[in-house]
Amino acid sequence: MLREKNNFDTNKNAWVVAVDMGYGHQRTAHSLRDIAPNQTVINANSYNGIPARDQKLWDTTRTLYEFISRFRRIPIIGVFLFLFLDRFQKILGYYPKRDLSKSNFSGKNIDRFIKRGWGGDLIGKLAKNPMPFVTTFFSTAFMAEYFNYPNDIYCIICDADIARAWVSLEPKKSRIKYFASNTWTRDRLKLYGVKPENILLTGYPLPKENIGGENLQTLKKDFGYRLLNLDPNGKYQKLYAPLIKNYLGQLPKLPNHPLTILFSIGGAGAQKEVALAIINSLKEKIKAKQLRFIISVGMRQELHKYFADNVKDLDLDGWLHILSGKNTKEYFDEFNRELRTVDILMTKPSELSFYGALGIPIIIEPSIGSQEDFNRRWLLHVGVGTLQENPAYTDQWLYDLLETGGFAEMAMQGFIEMEKLGTYRIEKIIAGKK
Repeated sequence: MLREKNNFDTNKNAWVVAVDMGYGHQRTAHSLRDIAPNQTVINANSYNGIPARDQKLWDTTRTLYEFISRFRRIPIIGVFLFLFLDRFQKILGYYPKRDLSKSNFSGKNIDRFIKRGWGGDLIGKLAKNPMPFVTTFFSTAFMAEYFNYPNDIYCIICDADIARAWVSLEPKKSRIKYFASNTWTRDRLKLYGVKPENILLTGYPLPKENIGGENLQTLKKDFGYRLLNLDPNGKYQKLYAPLIKNYLGQLPKLPNHPLTILFSIGGAGAQKEVALAIINSLKEKIKAKQLRFIISVGMRQELHKYFADNVKDLDLDGWLHILSGKNTKEYFDEFNRELRTVDILMTKPSELSFYGALGIPIIIEPSIGSQEDFNRRWLLHVGVGTLQENPAYTDQWLYDLLETGGFAEMAMQGFIEMEKLGTYRIEKIIAGKK
């Protein structure tokens, strides 16, 4: 995998720091690249000049994450091992409300490595030009605080709920400020003992190219076309005409793209067999040019080859597209471009759960880990997603939801109920504006 090149001497608005473990933390940071020097996000585990000791520790963490994600698919043994390790990042039930500020094993373990010097090199480099420090990963926020980074430290929350590990050992004394993705994470941070003045409810930072400014110009335009595809029989439009007009104005007469589904595969590549089963179920619709299907595989060339090899005999005539990139910037830019004409998003409940705010209904793939379990609960709570049914019969249950206007209802629910301006709010706070 290519390493991002970083320039530690350029003076702009803020350092934006992520980690290269899966796509969630990097995707979140990518939306804030405009405030970073040269629009470059720094990966704390792969920047130029990282000490070998730090690199080894990061690589061990990442390898374990990806191994467990894949190993989970092995019956009995895989599930048992996954559940055992997931206990260390488990999110406890919210009720009854109680003090959850006591530190746990994960937090103490991270703290021990930081006190031995983990991350000191990165923080020392950035401190030479001490702009605000904005990170999408809790460990890097702890590093900045421990090594006395001489400016504000901000941590962006990438999920709908979070484990105790996201908060320092002594939250009452910490100066880390959190950008809360929703009210669930805001309230959870309070239970973990974070001072209220250090909790900023901004919403998740969505890509600005899919929003189009604080007036939502691009989003409203794209959503209008999308709604036509999601409600082919006009049932939802007839029932909720005043609501649609109030939020979107007059809808266009015809859609500007065919019905399009995007299946996003996570960084560990654990859903490839499910994606292939869905493609086989929908292949007649794709062949008939009634449906365009996109498989998002990120930067993993082995996944690109896997799908290219397995669909080459289906004769899908270009209506199946494999979305990938050589590096994170190329991949995320292409993903966001394609997303403008995507009508349905199939994904495990990762950070992409927040993309329901774009008016895109989500088919929720099986979750991996405690945080994704809570993301799934949140999506169902808001009414933006539906659980995936049997992949072999996707051509049946998916079109039932289309014909009844069910997807249109989920899309409108996400557009109305979910926060869309998180990126703009975070940028204003970094710039010192209210």
